[in-house]
Amino acid sequence: MVENGDDERTGIVAEGGLRLDRALVALFPDLSRARLQDLIRAGQVQRDGVPARDPAAKVAAGTQIVLIVPPPAPAEPVAEAADLPIVYEDDDLIVIDKPAGLVVHPAPGHESGTLVNALIAHCGASLSGIGGVRRPGIVHRLDKDTSGLIVVAKNDAAHQGLTAQFADHGRTGPLERAYAAVAWGLPQPRAGTIQASLARSRFHREKIAVVSDDSGRHAVTHYAVAEAYREAALVRCRLETGRTHQIRVHLAHRGHPLLGDKVYGGAFRTKAARLSPEARDALTALGRQALHAELLGFSHPRTGATLRFESPLPPDMSALILALRTEADGAPRA
Repeated sequence: MVENGDDERTGIVAEGGLRLDRALVALFPDLSRARLQDLIRAGQVQRDGVPARDPAAKVAAGTQIVLIVPPPAPAEPVAEAADLPIVYEDDDLIVIDKPAGLVVHPAPGHESGTLVNALIAHCGASLSGIGGVRRPGIVHRLDKDTSGLIVVAKNDAAHQGLTAQFADHGRTGPLERAYAAVAWGLPQPRAGTIQASLARSRFHREKIAVVSDDSGRHAVTHYAVAEAYREAALVRCRLETGRTHQIRVHLAHRGHPLLGDKVYGGAFRTKAARLSPEARDALTALGRQALHAELLGFSHPRTGATLRFESPLPPDMSALILALRTEADGAPRA
């Protein structure tokens, strides 16, 4: 959709067989390939009238391209007042129970309406600047569609103290991070540890993949099945490391992707037909990966006191779990 100030450009692909991003470089040489890739992923490109979001997709000669280039974003996020679900706040930090759908910090396609925009309005000039102008105060992140607890530093000293704890992964301090996940099938064994290195996928840049130990980042997830249903299980996960998409990728690697995960669980979509109508409706209503950051604990960066916060499951996940429990023959297995 063209907005005020957008630059709409059109062109015809002259050489077939090129990647979409390379074809756009040939058509619009004033834009860098990286910038064009961001625009593609943000849904700003159409091929013969159809939105295209994969920079690596091959295009045929004669394809009509429409490119929408938004005006340059401001260098710094702007303050946007919002009703933040604050769990705890003092002069050094703020703990938020992030709802699903809220992006943590501005990025291509999400320049406003983020947690950072709301934090700037709430905290003002006190927000830590160590994370840079795009990520002030941000110590760790949650995916857009993952709900739950996140801590933000309000000054540089707190940011440094919290960052050190997250880098230590709780080896020498009280840092705890636990998540509730609903996964397809029943992981075996019912409790264990997944240790598999992770890196950006070479084939799909928006995805993370399990790779050999020497080519990725060390990643460890501890899990335990809390409840088992007919087609799925409630799994509680504790992070020993905190890599991008870690729980989602690790469980999918074991053959148990999260319900509702469109990125890593696409091959399991047909399994929804095996759920009861009530469970199918609850899964549709969820509309996201079934993942919630339910526990966050750490040492206060100034006082040293141990802080520990818990967040109940949000209504959408609670409704899904209730429906799975009450399937006709889906009572939790012993």
